[in-house]
Amino acid sequence: MEKDKRTRCEIYSRVVGFLTPVSQWNKGKKEEFRDRRTFDRVLEKKAQVAVH
Repeated sequence: MEKDKRTRCEIYSRVVGFLTPVSQWNKGKKEEFRDRRTFDRVLEKKAQVAVH
């Protein structure tokens, strides 16, 4: 795709409960963000069994 037909996206990250655009961060924070690893975590409720 040609460069002039692309739309620039803004990336937001949650910091202390607030969404902030990464483009407004200082150099150090941007490097830290780039080094982060992401993962998906599935939370399951464990069934509790009553013992009599």
